[in-house]
Amino acid sequence: MTRLTPFDPPPGYAAAREAGGLARVRLWDGRTAWLVTGYEQVRSLLGDPRISVDRRREGFPFPTPGREALERSGRTTFVGMDPPDHTRLRRVFTKYFAIRRIEALRPVVQDIVDDLITGILADGPPADFVTALAGEVPSRTICHVLGMPLADRAHFQALDHERNTLTTSPENVIRATNEMLAYADELIERKRREPADDLISELVADQLGGDTISREEMVAAVRLLITAGHETTTNMIGLGIATLLQHPDQLAELRAAPSLVPAAVEELLRYISIFHISPTRVVTEPIEIAGHRLEAGDGVIAAVAGANRDDAAFPDADAFDVHREARHHVAFGYGVHQCLGQPLARVELQTVVETLFRRVPSLRLAVDPAELQVKEYAFLSLAALPLTWDEPREGR
Repeated sequence: MTRLTPFDPPPGYAAAREAGGLARVRLWDGRTAWLVTGYEQVRSLLGDPRISVDRRREGFPFPTPGREALERSGRTTFVGMDPPDHTRLRRVFTKYFAIRRIEALRPVVQDIVDDLITGILADGPPADFVTALAGEVPSRTICHVLGMPLADRAHFQALDHERNTLTTSPENVIRATNEMLAYADELIERKRREPADDLISELVADQLGGDTISREEMVAAVRLLITAGHETTTNMIGLGIATLLQHPDQLAELRAAPSLVPAAVEELLRYISIFHISPTRVVTEPIEIAGHRLEAGDGVIAAVAGANRDDAAFPDADAFDVHREARHHVAFGYGVHQCLGQPLARVELQTVVETLFRRVPSLRLAVDPAELQVKEYAFLSLAALPLTWDEPREGR
């Protein structure tokens, strides 16, 4: 199913919800899977122990040939594992993303955002805010958190972009992944020899050589932290800015009451929902849901973008409303596999929204909204976000 605009789910999602929240769809390889678009059905299935994230199971639905080749190669992280292995490994990393710990990073993120905006304003309008801001905030933040040199950003961003581009060949997906794993392994070794005040150094000191997590599992997890820590948030920042600019009445209310920023960010997460072809699962035991029987081996695509536009959970769900109580959205998934890094994503998004529209009140799109293009990507992603603003007059 195809989106008609970057800001709305495919129309077929609504039709599937009206038909009971589940529908059979055909995948690229000719197989079929269950597309789940109803809010309650998505939560029910994502929280059900009878569905699995294990990509090695027969019937698991892969979004692209490249992703299938990668997952079949055995190069997986704990997000692709079921309990008890998932429980064991997630517990290792949970403390590093505790809310109190992430909140302590807020001044760091604020400095990053302020420095970037100052540079953008100095260069003058117009600017592509995907490259100038949206891509820079998460990558600089994750470099700080993990203790990575800023100079390495271009390398891991290019590799991750290659991995997540839908048209990348299976061979190149695996090659890019192997290069990222090699980088993660070298980073772990560097932190073992020369520890510093960062997450990877702490992880190595706490866990390397112990019996909770193997070296191979640690390498895979660090690779995940590097990529998950910037790519998804980059896309949310760009789309979030564009969404607010296309709803000037809502943006005006947000400017008038900055205390609305946390609620506005939750509404952006709900309204945009960048994961348009995931999460994916496979049924391990028969499940009865919404009048359908799902058999063992059936693939499941939990369309969170559809669930987050379900009127039964969010009245008038296609309307963007910064006053909405939207925190029960499923943009970060649901159940034991929901996103571990969501506290950091929230801090980054809140900081960008509050700071950008306070410092650049005249910010606006430099092109017609219809000209904004999305990339052929695993996540909903803007190719560019051209923006302009009024420069201060001399002597002002």
